[in-house]
Amino acid sequence: MPFAMIRTGAGIRKAFSRGVSRQREGDATMTDSNRLNDLQLASLIGSRICHDIISLMGNIGNGMEMLETSQDPEIRRAALDLIANSGRRAANRLAYARLAFGAAGSLGDDISLGDARALAENLLADDKRATLNWRAPLENRPKAVVKLLLNLLLIARECIPRGGELVVDVNGDEMVLTAKGSRAALPEKLVAVLTGEMAAERIDAHLVQPYYTLLLLQEANYGLDVEQGEDEIVLRAAP
Repeated sequence: MPFAMIRTGAGIRKAFSRGVSRQREGDATMTDSNRLNDLQLASLIGSRICHDIISLMGNIGNGMEMLETSQDPEIRRAALDLIANSGRRAANRLAYARLAFGAAGSLGDDISLGDARALAENLLADDKRATLNWRAPLENRPKAVVKLLLNLLLIARECIPRGGELVVDVNGDEMVLTAKGSRAALPEKLVAVLTGEMAAERIDAHLVQPYYTLLLLQEANYGLDVEQGEDEIVLRAAP
């Protein structure tokens, strides 16, 4: 399995082979203790998707209860707004997850980067802290590559908890995602997953997403470099 190369101002934190069949001397390998079995992976991804929408579904339920118990026009208007906004946000998250984690069509199909852009824009539309600058061409790419791009965008968003800008560039086979914001950094737990240091038993419904990204790197035969700059993280994926 490929691992990320993590670069910081102090130098290279970890450097791993970019190929799936080639390991350099001193590189880490994915041991059985670092692997999830198929059932564990499916369970954690399911939990991740449920976690992302359960609060929104709760909001819809609250709005329905407000409609059932009040005839006040202002309260009913607020309830309808709550239901509509929560339903839209839940739909956007599910649509994104359908492609990022699911099959989303027949196996082997190419997918338009334009479709990926629309999903990303809808997902981030309600994010008051992060803006999206999508500069990828409107071309088709293999499904595994597009899924990888969408998962890298989720990782990039994790790098700017205080908000900022997410820039997506695709040049040929190379994909570059830049997260710009105050104290931008790749969280240590994500570093542990991306470098293969974290044991499978410690991977939860949140950390399964970067783990799944590693599987997509393998599927697409891509490598990943992560560069830490001043208030900036660059994720660079290429064959």
